[in-house]
Amino acid sequence: MDHLSQEDPRLPDNHQQHSPGDRPPTDPFLSDPLEDPPPGSLITPSSKEGPIQPHMPSHPHQTSWNSTTPQEEVESPPPYPFYQEPLPPPNTFSDWGLPILLFGLTAFTTLWAGAYQVNTKPTTGAWDFLTKYPDSLINGLPFAATLLGILVTHEMGHYILSRIHRVPASFPLFIPGPPQFIGTFGAVIRMRSPIMRRRALFDIGVAGPIAGFFAAVLALIIGLSFSYVIPKEHAFGLQLGEPLLLQGIAWFMFGPIPLTHDLVLHPIAFAAWFGFFVTAINLLPLGQLDGGHVAFAVFGRQQRLLAYMTVPILLYLGFTGWPGWFIWVGMAGMIGLTHPPVADPDVSLGKGRRWVAWGALLIFIITFAPVPFSVG
Repeated sequence: MDHLSQEDPRLPDNHQQHSPGDRPPTDPFLSDPLEDPPPGSLITPSSKEGPIQPHMPSHPHQTSWNSTTPQEEVESPPPYPFYQEPLPPPNTFSDWGLPILLFGLTAFTTLWAGAYQVNTKPTTGAWDFLTKYPDSLINGLPFAATLLGILVTHEMGHYILSRIHRVPASFPLFIPGPPQFIGTFGAVIRMRSPIMRRRALFDIGVAGPIAGFFAAVLALIIGLSFSYVIPKEHAFGLQLGEPLLLQGIAWFMFGPIPLTHDLVLHPIAFAAWFGFFVTAINLLPLGQLDGGHVAFAVFGRQQRLLAYMTVPILLYLGFTGWPGWFIWVGMAGMIGLTHPPVADPDVSLGKGRRWVAWGALLIFIITFAPVPFSVG
């Protein structure tokens, strides 16, 4: 590769610039310093710079031809200006032990939460229930198995597409939570390197919500078959918001439910409802959420505008409905509302992926509940 240099160390100190017509009597680059090879000669100069040097244009800075052997060739820079940290060495506990340990703890806390939800025995709290009636934990199996099944399906959607696109990712890391509600804060997958390609970003981001959504729909149909309708005066405790899909399937299975009655969800149906909640939250077009990945893959830098439009809507819902939206806005603000760039922003997603993006938007609409929880 040609490059400009201040001085060529191969030239003698008394070497002067010469025009093509003013040839010096000796040329150190030719095998015969006093004679050029005759035109058409098969004699090869001792270096390839010899025939080129006399024809180089004059310039205040000496111009030279840099000859390199294959061993001396400089590695070309990467096609994109992103720096990636080298992958850490494999760690057995981090790769296998930690995911298994966290999954075991989360299985216990969700089993505990499911059993505590259906408990009818006198207790003073979740811990008192566990110490007095440990044999009742088996009653939480329908809820725990359904909820973990939905979350595992969601996270494995991310994991499998990460493997397909050769993006290093950990196994799902489940986060145990207090048993007073559902016993878990969900699960995450650690990406061990940035997702640099636009199509990979879209596929990995959208796979989890779609996979979890279909698992939740199946669970909801099964759970509603065990659910029942009661008069509102007999209902008490936590009231759940009704996303459009839940209303539609419930209407199909129970017919129109009078305003004076409520639908009591079986633990399997409640786990499915929570699967809808997780799906809708993840599809918000904010930062590093799944919806942020999808929105940036589809709209590029316009994802920032979508995030800035979403925040005031959530704040409004927090003031008028469920205060929990303030927590999600705060978490999104700490992580970042905007999405980092990709290396190939001009690569087209293709018609198929754009149809999938419309499907993800539809899933968000039919699973989103403006007021997820209320006490009545």
